[in-house]
Amino acid sequence: MKIRSFLLTVLGLFIATSAFAQANILNAKKPDQIGVKSDEHKKLDNDKPLEYGYVDDRDILWSKMTWEVVDLDERVNFSLYYPIDTNNIGSNRRSLFDVLMNNIQKGEIENIYDDSYFKTKRTLKDIEAAMSLIDTTELGIEQLNAGEQLSAEYINRRDITAADISEYHIKGLWYFDKRQGELKYRLLGIAPVAPDVNFIDSDEPDMVELFWVWFPDARGVLHEAKAFNNNNSSMPSSFDHLLNSRRFNGLIYREENVYGDRQVKEYISENSLMQLLESDRIKERIRDFEQDMWSY
Repeated sequence: MKIRSFLLTVLGLFIATSAFAQANILNAKKPDQIGVKSDEHKKLDNDKPLEYGYVDDRDILWSKMTWEVVDLDERVNFSLYYPIDTNNIGSNRRSLFDVLMNNIQKGEIENIYDDSYFKTKRTLKDIEAAMSLIDTTELGIEQLNAGEQLSAEYINRRDITAADISEYHIKGLWYFDKRQGELKYRLLGIAPVAPDVNFIDSDEPDMVELFWVWFPDARGVLHEAKAFNNNNSSMPSSFDHLLNSRRFNGLIYREENVYGDRQVKEYISENSLMQLLESDRIKERIRDFEQDMWSY
């Protein structure tokens, strides 16, 4: 009965997600009513992210913390990157970065940190300063040296936007639940990665993590935001569902270890192929743990 109830709950959430995809499109009397839930729909709506079940520490037989990179150049990860131009598209379609930034600015996401260990919090002011570069041109400097007021035309401003995000770093815990008898994954944090704004126009700018979001705190807003489904636009997935169900391709670049959680590139340098093979080796070792728990 518990399994049946769980399946019915998941099915209900899936149906609710698909219903919101083109909400009110057939009943809209004006274009601005498309995608807006009607009052009747809101009364019946109980659309919330599926809560994580409680896991007692004593039920965790084995665990491994991993860090992965999600390359947005890969087609399977396009739903996390696009759309980057929102001028000619509906407000219900936004990239993952825009969803995160908009809700950070609104105060809906509060647990923002400077690294993946979630020790030091960052403020919106800190984030905006790290994402903007304001520079004065040579003509502007001459104007200042002449004692004149600086004209706005001599000020160059460069901001990090969704188009500049090249990848995401995610942190999560693989663990074996001995009560359920299966290997599970819990996503803990996510960070957008972009070129350093101070060197963004150079040939090979350094890539930096803009901020780390504590994922459980962002589940509500990520559930409301929908990612485009290229196979069926009437049934999009929420970003929360997409990330929790691991519908993306990630490459492990770090695991917790005795060497201070060193990255793969720190002990395998200047050999991309061997780094990929090492990442696959770590992934297979995690998968094999579950298989080794069973005997026939």
